[in-house]
Amino acid sequence: MKYPALLSFNDINAQLDQFDTIIDVRSPSEFADDHIPGAINCPVLNDEERQRVGTLYKQVSAFDAKKMGAAMVSRHIAHHIDTHFNDKPRDWSPLIYCWRGGNRSGAMAYILARIGWPVIQLDGGYKDYRRFVNSYLLAMPAQFQFYVICGPTGSGKSRLLQKLTAQGAQVLDLEKLAAHRGSVLGSLPSVQQPSQKSFESSIWQTLRHFNPDRPVFVESESKKIGNLRVPDALMEKIRSSHCITLELSRANRVQLLLQDYAHFVTYPSTLISKLECLIPLQGKEKILQWQIMARSGEMACLFDALLVHHYDPAYSRSIARNFLSIDQAKKIVLEDISEGAFDTATLRIAELILS
Repeated sequence: MKYPALLSFNDINAQLDQFDTIIDVRSPSEFADDHIPGAINCPVLNDEERQRVGTLYKQVSAFDAKKMGAAMVSRHIAHHIDTHFNDKPRDWSPLIYCWRGGNRSGAMAYILARIGWPVIQLDGGYKDYRRFVNSYLLAMPAQFQFYVICGPTGSGKSRLLQKLTAQGAQVLDLEKLAAHRGSVLGSLPSVQQPSQKSFESSIWQTLRHFNPDRPVFVESESKKIGNLRVPDALMEKIRSSHCITLELSRANRVQLLLQDYAHFVTYPSTLISKLECLIPLQGKEKILQWQIMARSGEMACLFDALLVHHYDPAYSRSIARNFLSIDQAKKIVLEDISEGAFDTATLRIAELILS
């Protein structure tokens, strides 16, 4: 094969994990929005330079823009060779891509190939990768058998998924991928949610390593997790799948929430602010009462009230409307929120699936 070779993402998808390095040469902001999982960012134009070249292209001429861009690109490629690639052996095999046109990735691919490395350039760049992911997320969910872990807020669904993951089960933890716990109070402290495209890339990256002949466990989710939307075909498949319901006493659910939402206990002002979002549903008077409870440190009582008046009614409405087999769901009763209780629950799940 003559290098650099130009291949589509469909051509290389099955061998993606065999590349020694996946190099995204787009600007840092493009990379931050989304990228091929596992890629490193070695921009040949930074954000400010990319804007300058684009402005020159539109306002003066393509020739002048390319002349300026070539000098910038050359300097960046030299820097990346010195700092990132100088220690690579002769058989080091990188995949290189940019946005679409191939000018930025083509420049780096050509120079690395002239050095002697077996370079592959992604034809169509990131846009070709996105087309592939979109097609995959439209068609592939139908090939998997999902088991949906259901249960009201605080019943231990996420903890059970963590246990199943640790024991080698195939788990699609959408809340973990979305960096959000899925409720109006579910944003994680000091953690920003990924972009919608990056969320979809993470779903694809997870599912592509799963065996369709083995079950996949997932939590009963709404269409939106924080600011992110679960892809439609995946959501439809999950909602039509077998359900397993967790049951846990309300007192234990409150204790679990106190552990999982410890940041609200430590910083009640954050919770007080977020409760404002519930005014349209609960009314100003009730929210004011809850804010007073938060301010005075009555978190157990507040969480109990949230379960009774907000979360449980919302769950009952949503689960009955959206999950078609909830009436046939098999039930697992958790005695408490200890490690042993969740270990027992994972064993019970294996029994239920095989029965």
